[in-house]
Amino acid sequence: MRQDWLARSATCSVILACPLAVAWAGFSFESPTEVVRGTVGEVIRILEDPQLKDPAKRLPRRRMLEEVIAARFDYAEMSKRSLAAHWTPLTDAERGEFVELFKSFLSDRYAEKIEGYGGQQVSYLSERIEGTFAEVRTELRSSKVAIPMDYRLFLNAGRWHAYDIIVDGVSLVKNYRSQFEKIIRADSYQELLKRLRERTVVESKK
Repeated sequence: MRQDWLARSATCSVILACPLAVAWAGFSFESPTEVVRGTVGEVIRILEDPQLKDPAKRLPRRRMLEEVIAARFDYAEMSKRSLAAHWTPLTDAERGEFVELFKSFLSDRYAEKIEGYGGQQVSYLSERIEGTFAEVRTELRSSKVAIPMDYRLFLNAGRWHAYDIIVDGVSLVKNYRSQFEKIIRADSYQELLKRLRERTVVESKK
């Protein structure tokens, strides 16, 4: 009896330990494509909801979109990559301030573009995983044009999070890294914060 009890206890211990082992290994039960598809699908669902198209619902709808996107986009990682070497000397408080400013800036900058959705179709072309990094290639199609959109993700605590989008060959992170570098070199880091608050950072024409 005691041996049977010990055997069952050992089996239970292994079963209970497996999820922990998986988590420590950085394994994700979702594929990067599933993450992107789920996030994009939820964004489209909100945009197509007739009850949310009322102009009076504009702000609540925008907040809903921001929440969906923030759940799978790592703004801290995007901020770190966009600031590059200028991220290292910042204190934790300064990093937190920048992340919040950059997040608000991006939300406002791209809200109108997202809200201009007009029934375009999204095709999921391929997925590539290298260790804890992945890239999901998609294509946004309308009746007149097809635009390549690639999502770059990394695995953090067992979940895939996006940190960059490449639209028609142009990286969001590289675009802002270049502009942030110019502002800091020409003026200062504080000037960059000022421009982010005032929404006066100019993005690439393409």
